Amino acid sequence: MTYLRLEGITKRFGTFIANNNINLSVSCGSIHALLGENGAGKTTLMNILCGLYQPDSGQIYLQDNLVQIASASDAIAQGIGMIHQHFMLVPQLSVTENIILGTSFDWRLDIKEKAQAIAQLAQSYGLEVNPLAKVGDLPVGVQQRVEILKALYRKAKLLILDEPTAVLTPPEVKILAAILRQLADDGHTIIFISHKLEEVMNLCDSVTVLRRGAVVTTTTTADTNTQELARLMVGREVLFQLNKSARYSGEVVLEVQKLQVQDERNLLVVKDVSFELHAGEILGVAGVDGNGQRELADAIASLRPVTAGTIRRSPSNSPFKRGRTGRITAYIPEDRQKMGLVMGFSIARNLILKVFNFLPFCRRWLLQDEVMNHHAAEAMQNFDIRAENPSIKVSQLSGGNQQKVVLARELSGNPALIVAMQPTRGLDVGATEYVQQRLLAERERGAAILYISTELEEIMAMSDRIAVMYEGQFVDILDAATATVEQIGYLMTGGISASVEG
Repeated sequence: MTYLRLEGITKRFGTFIANNNINLSVSCGSIHALLGENGAGKTTLMNILCGLYQPDSGQIYLQDNLVQIASASDAIAQGIGMIHQHFMLVPQLSVTENIILGTSFDWRLDIKEKAQAIAQLAQSYGLEVNPLAKVGDLPVGVQQRVEILKALYRKAKLLILDEPTAVLTPPEVKILAAILRQLADDGHTIIFISHKLEEVMNLCDSVTVLRRGAVVTTTTTADTNTQELARLMVGREVLFQLNKSARYSGEVVLEVQKLQVQDERNLLVVKDVSFELHAGEILGVAGVDGNGQRELADAIASLRPVTAGTIRRSPSNSPFKRGRTGRITAYIPEDRQKMGLVMGFSIARNLILKVFNFLPFCRRWLLQDEVMNHHAAEAMQNFDIRAENPSIKVSQLSGGNQQKVVLARELSGNPALIVAMQPTRGLDVGATEYVQQRLLAERERGAAILYISTELEEIMAMSDRIAVMYEGQFVDILDAATATVEQIGYLMTGGISASVEG
C-alpha cells in the first residue's frame, strides 16, 4: 500500500526551478532513501511536505487522499514529522519539556504525568532516554532519540530524517538503524536523506535519486549498488578509492607541546596534547564530536587563546613563503556558513576576506571591483565553483559550492599548514570526492595537513597517521596503514591503547 504519493510537484524561485515535475511514491512501513547532490532539490521537496513551502503546481496524496499542507501545523496534523540534521531542541529544558513544547495549553501542567507517558512511549519503541534529564547534558545520539520521540508524541506516521547519522558514532549509527527498522515494522513510513551510500544500502528498502531538481530514478536497494547510485547522483563515475602516493615526511611544519585550551565556559577541553606534523603528511584526528577537536583546531589557527603549552609553526628556513597577510596557515572551519563565509557577501568578496586591504584588491582605501571579479572568475574556474557570475551571494550556492569557495580562498598562496575541520560534512559524494582530491594535491605539493573528522572511513583513507582524541587528550597516534576500524573505534569511546598502558 502506498502511504505517500507526490504527483507533478514543481517549485520555482524566480527563474530557478528547484523541483521539476517530481513524481514520488513511498510504500507504507518502508524506509525510502532520498539521494542527490547538494542543491539537487531534496530540501525544497521536504520543506513542501512539511508545509514550509507551497508548490507552484502538483498534488500531495497521503493514503490516496489528496491533502493540502499550507503550514507546519498542517503537516503535524497530517502525521508528518521531520527530524532535522541540526536538532530543534532547547538545551536548558528537560527531555519531557522539549517533547511537549507547543502541544499542551493546559493551565495546570503535570510534568510527572507527562514524563511517565513519554517514558512508556520511549520504552515501547526501544528509545532509551531519561524523560527528566536536561537535554543539554545528553550525548548527541540520545538527543536524536528525543527528536524522534518528539515526532512520535505528535502522532507522526511519516518520519523524515535529514542526514541523521552525520554526528553519530558507529555504535550510535547501529542503534539508530535498529530503531528505524522497528518503527518501519510497526507501520511507520520513513524518508531517509543521506549522503552515506553504504548506510542507504544497508538500511533502506527503496531509493529515489534527484539531480538538478528532477527525479533520475526510483529503484529498490536490492537492484542497485553504491557505485551506480553515486553515478546517478552526479551524472558521472565517482572514484571511491583514493589513490594516495607513498608518504613523504619532510621537515616539521607544526610542533605542539603540552597544549591546553579552554572552551567558552572556561573548562579545560584540550589537555596536554603533543604532536609533530611534517611537510607532505596528513595527520588525521579521529574522535566523537565534542572531545576538544574544535578547540584544538581553533588554537592552531590562532582563533582561540592557549591556556598552557606551545604551538610552533613552520620554522624560519621553510621553503613556503608567507602570503600578503603574513599567514602560513589555512583554516577550513567546521561550519562553513557561520565561520567560513559571510553569507550576505558575494563570491568575489568572500574570496578576498583575508586580503581585502592589500594590493591589488584595495587601492587608496577603495576596493577594486574589476580586480576582485577577475580574481573570482579565475578561482571559480580553477575550483569548479558553479554559479552564474562572481556577484552571486554565497547564500544562493549549494553546500558543495560554498565549500569550494572556502577552499579557493584558503588554498590560495600555497599555505605550508592546512587545518581542515570536518571538510566534507554535509557534502554529497561528488563534492566530497572533489574536496578530498584537492587536499591530496596539497599534500603532494608538500603542505602539512591536520585533517579532523568524525568519519572513520574518511580518516583512514586520507591520513598517513591517525591521532585518536578522547576527552581532550590524544589517546594514541597510529599508523594509518596498519590501524583498524575496530581499534580506532575502541579508542574513540575511551578504550586505553596498549602502547599507553605500557
